[in-house]
Amino acid sequence: MKIVATKDELESLLGPQRAKGNSIGFVPTMGALHKGHISLVNLSIAENDITVCSIFVNPTQFNDPADLKRYPRPVDSDRQMLENAGCDILFIPSIEEMYLDNDYTLLNEDFGILDKVMEGQSRPGHFAGMITIVNKLFNAVKPHKAYFGNKDFQQLTIVKYFVKKHNLPLTIRECPISRDDDGLAMSSRNRLLSPEERKAATLIPNTLFSVKKTWGTAKISDLKKFVLDEFAKEPILKLDYFEVVNFDTLISVTEPILPEMPIIACIATFAGKIRLIDNIRLQ
Repeated sequence: MKIVATKDELESLLGPQRAKGNSIGFVPTMGALHKGHISLVNLSIAENDITVCSIFVNPTQFNDPADLKRYPRPVDSDRQMLENAGCDILFIPSIEEMYLDNDYTLLNEDFGILDKVMEGQSRPGHFAGMITIVNKLFNAVKPHKAYFGNKDFQQLTIVKYFVKKHNLPLTIRECPISRDDDGLAMSSRNRLLSPEERKAATLIPNTLFSVKKTWGTAKISDLKKFVLDEFAKEPILKLDYFEVVNFDTLISVTEPILPEMPIIACIATFAGKIRLIDNIRLQ
């Protein structure tokens, strides 16, 4: 595995590959890798000639400076995981490399309501920072396919919209949520949880699984009350939101529910200071 820190070094490796007609797969990450990330790398390796992974903790998508400061950065173990997985190139740029001359100008994109609900409402500015760095990374790597996990569902929706809107010559591959044995969605933030917080956090997937099980027989208002009641019983967790939305538009779903409508339930909670998100496809 080759490790590079600049866009010029990256291009010196990828330019010849493009000239040969080889396909490039790309897995953008903020590090603190887990099996979910590696599943994306594995899929890219299976579908492409060259796989690139990036590690960059992007400061412009953190609206809470404390959250940015405590974000885990185990670079050595990340590097070893990618080496073992068979990743070809690891791109670890500095902040100066991605934001030259401290120019933190963000893309001014109109996403309609996509970036204004749920995460957009709870984390102002998050998606502007996210799409800015994703665009910078796409320009640096110029991949044929890019791989994103469904856990960050709203992020994925916005990236897909951006790629389609600007007619970018790449395919976005949506990858299923990877879960630990206790059902908790794999996340880099999980390693920041105390044992008590980790145990309590299993309420998140268990509640979603219950919602899925009763979907079609209960009203949405009843489902929301059920979720509120469940989280009220667990003092370690604080519910930020639970929403049932159209899979494509992120507009809240109301009765009557059409059977062909794509619907997903999304949730965000705090376990102490650690914010966790999850979702489940309902129909």
